[in-house]
Amino acid sequence: MIFQPPVLVAQITDTHLFADPTQGTMYGLPTESSFVKVLEKLKQLQPQPDVLLLTGDLSQDETSKSYQRLASLLSPLNIPTYWIAGNHDNLPTMERVLNSAPISAAKYFEMGGWNFFLLNTNVPGRVYGEISPESLEWLEYNIKMTGNKPVLIALHHPPVKINSEWMDKILLHNPEKFLSIINRYPQVKIVLSGHIHQEFAKEINGIHYLSTPSTCIQFEPGNPNFFLDKQPPGLRLLTLYPDGNYTTKIERINYIYECDMAASGY
Repeated sequence: MIFQPPVLVAQITDTHLFADPTQGTMYGLPTESSFVKVLEKLKQLQPQPDVLLLTGDLSQDETSKSYQRLASLLSPLNIPTYWIAGNHDNLPTMERVLNSAPISAAKYFEMGGWNFFLLNTNVPGRVYGEISPESLEWLEYNIKMTGNKPVLIALHHPPVKINSEWMDKILLHNPEKFLSIINRYPQVKIVLSGHIHQEFAKEINGIHYLSTPSTCIQFEPGNPNFFLDKQPPGLRLLTLYPDGNYTTKIERINYIYECDMAASGY
């Protein structure tokens, strides 16, 4: 039997970059500065990740230049990189700018015996997310084609509630059909999301729902109202084994910052 090594995945999410990094802050935090620190953490990893997943809200101002800044920071890593849009993103601009190796606009790939699906939940002008009927049809058809190989699905908006009243109102607005589909296929192992700016993990029917800290500001877990958290930025690492098992951990950075803790809305 040929040994197949596990796949090391790094998830980075909610970078909220600006065209002009000298002017780009979110609640007082300079988003490019904290993102660069997260990338420095990433560069120190041994071994280096096999693939990088960017799970949305990559820009704060939706400009071409903000995505160009992102690409200029990621390209030197030379890690295959795939992305999805968040509610702060401009999808047509992303498709134009973020589609040159090592960054790909592809929404399906296979690596290390795993099948990766990246779903768009972006609804222009809205904070919440939705998955189109066409995307759901595409997803189910292609899951069927994977046979028994394990599946990871990435999307920006979590499809399950996170026990935070204000956030639960702006997650995926039509999760029922999506959940109905994935619950029919035991090869679906992980649903990976961003959007909530905090670590989250929940297992339902054998599927692991994971969300990850932002590379900039964090939201306080479990709070019914909007409130910033003092936890530092970070990223998620996953080690995916060919048999469908996995391990994961959050890596946070040593980053001292001052943000507007009195902020009352998103």
